[in-house]
This record gives sequence, C-alpha cells and structure tokens, in this order.
Amino acid sequence: MSDLGKIDRQFFEQHIAPNLGAERDDVAIGPQHGVDFGVIDVSGQALVTATDPISILPALGLERAARFALDLILADVAVSGVPPSHLSICFTLPESMTNDDFATVWETIHAECADLGVAVVTGHTARYSDPTHPWVGAATAMGVGKHNDIVRPDGAQPGDRLLLTTGPAAESVGLLSTLFGDQIDLPDETIANAQTRLEDVYCVRDALTAAASGPVTAMHDVTEGGLAGALNEMATGAGVQFNIDRDAVPMQPGVQAVCDALEIDPWATTSCGSLLIAVDSDGVEDVRRALEDRGTVVAEIGSVGSGSGVVVEAGGDQVRLEHPSVDPSWGAYAELADDSSN
Repeated sequence: MSDLGKIDRQFFEQHIAPNLGAERDDVAIGPQHGVDFGVIDVSGQALVTATDPISILPALGLERAARFALDLILADVAVSGVPPSHLSICFTLPESMTNDDFATVWETIHAECADLGVAVVTGHTARYSDPTHPWVGAATAMGVGKHNDIVRPDGAQPGDRLLLTTGPAAESVGLLSTLFGDQIDLPDETIANAQTRLEDVYCVRDALTAAASGPVTAMHDVTEGGLAGALNEMATGAGVQFNIDRDAVPMQPGVQAVCDALEIDPWATTSCGSLLIAVDSDGVEDVRRALEDRGTVVAEIGSVGSGSGVVVEAGGDQVRLEHPSVDPSWGAYAELADDSSN
C-alpha cells in the first residue's frame, strides 16, 4: 500500500475483497478496485451508491470549496448514467470552522443539490478536537434507476471508441496553482491560466449528458492516478486493450507548464472533472456533440480492441502504459504546503 492515497489493487484483492461482510443476492455490483460505485437490487430497481470523503479547502473560498467537494461525491454515481437523487452526509468539523463558515458550506451544498434534484435524507454534524482541513467528513450519494440503464465500469467492448473530456491534470494544476501560485516559478499569465482550471473540475452534468445522448458502454472519472490510472482500470475491468493516440489527448492551458515546474507527470495525477468514456462507434458523434453543446472540451483519443492493458502511440512508437504506483500530486501538495509554512 502506498503511504498516501488510495490502497493499491494488490492490497484490495488480498485484504478487502475476501472480507466484505455477509453475502447477499441483492448486491448486483459490489466493491471492485478502481470501480466508482456499487449497485443494490431493490424490488427490481437499481440503487446505485457511492461513498467518498468530504474535502473542504477554505483557501478556495468556502462556496467554491463546498461545490467542489459535493461534485466529487455525486460524480461517482453520475458515471453510472443514473442521476444522483439522494445524499447522506456526515461532517466532522474542526473547531476552527465557525458557525457562519459552516452555514456558507451547507447553503452552497443545498443550492447545488436542489439544482441537480438531489435530496439530503440523513446525516451527522458535529465539531471535534482532532479533525483539520481539508478532510472534514464523508458522504454517500445514491441514485435509483433501471438495471439496464446502468453504464457499467467494465462495459467497454472491442470496436468501441474512447472520448476524453477536459484532459489530464486539470484538477491538480488548478488546485496547486490556486493554493501555491506564488511558490511556482512561472510567469503570472501562465499561473492565471492554470488557476482557471478549477472551473473544469465539475463533471456530474457532463456524465449524465453523455449517458443520455448515445450508447455509452463504460465511463470513469479521472481521479487518483490520473488518466493513466483511469485507462488501466477501465481496460483491466473489461478485459480489453485500449489503444491511445497521445497526440489526440487535449491539454488545457497552463497544465503542462505547471506540471513541468513541479516535476510531476500530468498523465499520472488526478483530474477530477475529466471523464473517460467508451462509446459504441455508432454513437460517438452524438455524444461528442452533446458535450460540446454544453461547452465541454472533448476529444476522441483512441479505441478499444482485443488484448489487455493500455498501449499508447506517439510519433510512430508504441509503449505500454502502466498504472501509476502513486499519484504525484500528493507529494507536490505536501512539499508546497511545507514550504509555505516555513
């Protein structure tokens, strides 16, 4: 297991997967490494559910931090193609968060939930002496739909084509440049471009748009482990090979420059807001057009074939892309935070 970030596949398969409590016939999709959600059958309906920590970064501004935290939670249900509809949320607040601060966070969450049709059904809120920002709780999102409408994480088939929204490292670059921009040795214009990447971190509406507009066979948000992690997790889950054209992968302004300055690989670092989407070849243009109509950057980056793993072509050369052992944004954040405190 890595020192920071999610547990790796080996630890999951050795210690978690064999120990999942009672075996129940109503669990249609249970825990799998790299899979965003689970599914429970309830009287023939599919209850899609996902749990995530709540991360509130006050330096982003409380309203933006709260919306960012909520989208991360709801996205793991939205990538199933079933709209999130219910939320259970628990806040373990630090003593430093005032009543007014929390009221701002809660009212922002309420407004976004109301706009998305999500009802808060239960929760817990209290202050404790040990918690510190950004990790201030956890939440479970749920959505109810038809089993046949679910976009399975392992559903990619040979012949499918692969779309990517936004591009690699947008989340990491947006966060790091906003929190530590004065510590990154780059021109002000480049830092300003990088900071605008925080507007790219919301993908719930994109996921639902994609699922509703064409024959989407699999979808994954590009979070920890970045694009390299998402590609490998989807390909491994489906037992297929992803063939990727590196030159087709979009890179947003400021991303490459910040990653170079911090010596991190943009393909290995988290990019919440980016979606990797496998689509039946007949529906690619419909899905692309629907996303572009929302103003979302989207590109076709490759195809699905027989075989295994991820093969990336660039300049006539083909290389195997491995799953990152650790997301480099964790180390970059820790180093920058340490420097800022000295």
